[in-house]
Amino acid sequence: MATAEHNLSDIDLDALPDASNMRFAVVVSQWNNDITSSLSQGAVEILKAKGAKDDNITLLDVPGSFELIYGSKKMAKSNQYDAVIAIGSVIQGETKHFDFVCEAVSQGIKDLNVLYDTPTIFCLLTDFTKQQAIDRSGGKHGNKGAECAAAAIEMAHLKSL
Repeated sequence: MATAEHNLSDIDLDALPDASNMRFAVVVSQWNNDITSSLSQGAVEILKAKGAKDDNITLLDVPGSFELIYGSKKMAKSNQYDAVIAIGSVIQGETKHFDFVCEAVSQGIKDLNVLYDTPTIFCLLTDFTKQQAIDRSGGKHGNKGAECAAAAIEMAHLKSL
C-alpha cells in the first residue's frame, strides 16, 4: 500500500525468489486502459527482472474489472500457472456502481483463492479520482502492478513448498 513513507515500486528484488521456472497469468481489465496498461507493464517488468521468461507470462484482456473474476478463474482453473495477477482500475463516479464493482471483485478474487490452488493476486485500484489512479500506476506513489507482481512471485514460491 502506498503511503507518504512507502512507494509501491520500492521492491527489494534480492529478497524475492527466482521466477525463472515460474509461469504467470496477468489478467487485465481494458476499462481505464491507460491506467491498467501501466499497471500491467509494471507487473511484467518485475516478473522479468526476477527471471520470468516471455513464454511463461500470459496476458489476458477482459472488458472490465468485473470480468477479472471470470478471466482469473479460467487461468487458475487451467493449472498452467503458478500465480494469476488480476489487474483493474475502478474510479468512483456519481452512482453506487463503484461500490458494487469493488465489492464484487474483492469477494470474487478472495473466492478464487479459496477454491483453487493457484494464488490470485488482487491488483485492483479503487480510487476516488483519476489522479489517484495515475499516482498509483507509475506516478508519484509508484506502480501497484509492480508490487502485485512481487506478491505473485512470493505466493508462487509458497505454492511450490
